[in-house]
Amino acid sequence: MAEHTPRSLIVSLYGAYGRLPGNPPLAVSELIRLLHAVGVDAPSVRSSVSRLKRRGLLAPARTTDGAAGYALSSDARQLLDDGDRRIYRRPAPLPGDGWVLAVFSVPEAERHKRHLLRSRLGRLGFGTAAPGVWIAPVGLYEETRHTLERLGLAPYVDLFRGEHLGFAATREAVARWWDLDAIARLHLDFLEAQEPVLRSWEARAGGEAPDPEEAYRDYLRALDSWRQLPYADPGLPGELLPEDWPGGRSAEVFGLLHAQLRDAGARFVAESP
Repeated sequence: MAEHTPRSLIVSLYGAYGRLPGNPPLAVSELIRLLHAVGVDAPSVRSSVSRLKRRGLLAPARTTDGAAGYALSSDARQLLDDGDRRIYRRPAPLPGDGWVLAVFSVPEAERHKRHLLRSRLGRLGFGTAAPGVWIAPVGLYEETRHTLERLGLAPYVDLFRGEHLGFAATREAVARWWDLDAIARLHLDFLEAQEPVLRSWEARAGGEAPDPEEAYRDYLRALDSWRQLPYADPGLPGELLPEDWPGGRSAEVFGLLHAQLRDAGARFVAESP
């Protein structure tokens, strides 16, 4: 599992707590306080916020008391809203749901966009069916369309919906289109890190309210690790996966941590410095 980076933790923070109705922009001092709780120093926060601003994900905004702060850009909100469907509530696909195919053609003079397209489709969870032909479960269509439009890549891509008719069995083909061993390792790494956290919280005396800062810290780290997984793992039907696939258990562990810790962590976020 990749190590938590300041930029990734900031995105996770905004995703978890920066979009609640009526929430004002987060002041820079608040970002520093909230990231300090998960081990990020102030210079790293400021540097990461600057990078996210340059990428168009954060926009300068004043807080209710006039302090300098940052809010999510409209593109970032769309990105996080699309991510919610994967991270929190992606339905289990069925074998008959079909596939979305992405076929693209980029002029040689713009070949840098070819690399961008490949990397972006890979980050969305697409597998490679053949050179220039990328495939994913059809449930990823809407997010794929939003992403390609946001990046200005839609003119180079045709999207199709289809079925796999042969000649190899679909289960065999899926094992060629994706590196299932690598995806399984990501799930196992997540479980190795987060199952002990879940067991620790479950072992505590019932009825005792979680400490807000501890809940926030454990939840933000769990979310930051988990939210990468539904992008590496496209969410294939269980019938097409190995018998001991760990994805279901890792989703269950994150779901339990989310249910137990998110709201308690929100109390720490709401505290005044």
